[in-house]
Amino acid sequence: MQRFGMTIRLAPGSAERYKEYHRAVWPEVLSKLTDCNIKNYSIYFKDDILFGYYEYHGSDIKADRAKMAADPKTQEWWAIMDPMQAPLETRQEGEWWAEMEEVFHLD
Repeated sequence: MQRFGMTIRLAPGSAERYKEYHRAVWPEVLSKLTDCNIKNYSIYFKDDILFGYYEYHGSDIKADRAKMAADPKTQEWWAIMDPMQAPLETRQEGEWWAEMEEVFHLD
């Protein structure tokens, strides 16, 4: 299992709409996350900053990410979410949410 932390900003004025969508994430999107070996996924919010955490339980994250990106319902969800988000300038090439370095963990 791999743990991932990531962050992104919300576009000004998007917080309430973003939270509203996440109170009722589409079942197809949730199913695709599970299908792509993602578990224990949480998103936290503070001052228009989002922090996401998930655990990856598969063996090929690149393939699972590609499978998720190819899913039409996930693409539809992202088309709604993306304009509400403001990616960090310091993210790596190809990232939307900036992945974070884990510096401490306690089981």
